[in-house]
Amino acid sequence: MRMEKIEISKMTLADYETIKTCLCSEFDDFWTPAVLKSELMGENKIYFVAKKETQIIGFVGIMMANPEMELLNLVVKKSERGNGVGTILLNKIIEIAETNKIETIFLEVNEINHLARKLYEKAGFFEIGIRKNYYHSTENAILMSKNVNNLQK
Repeated sequence: MRMEKIEISKMTLADYETIKTCLCSEFDDFWTPAVLKSELMGENKIYFVAKKETQIIGFVGIMMANPEMELLNLVVKKSERGNGVGTILLNKIIEIAETNKIETIFLEVNEINHLARKLYEKAGFFEIGIRKNYYHSTENAILMSKNVNNLQK
């Protein structure tokens, strides 16, 4: 089976307009479209989209605070999950971290999101803590980090 070519590019306002109408139904119900737009426009924040042909099938957002990076959100369209899109997006973020001499990437993931946790662990992230009742006031967030560039002083 041949995987279709997936293009990664910076998210534009036009991309946001495409995503906003189906954000909760086809991607993720944790963020509202207004929150996503606010994040997209935020200082030191960069968002990327994954496109298959012209269809947006995933996106990822980061906040750069050198020497650290925070992965704000990594979401794959429900119909595309399990097809490697999350890995492609995560690898893009790790590549950006390496290029920008970021030492550590931090993220939080819902404790019940076993697929995402497996993705992060496979990429070298490890658990560093728990944020109680973070998601929907009932589910815990697992805090994770990955050392990227171990810079010697």
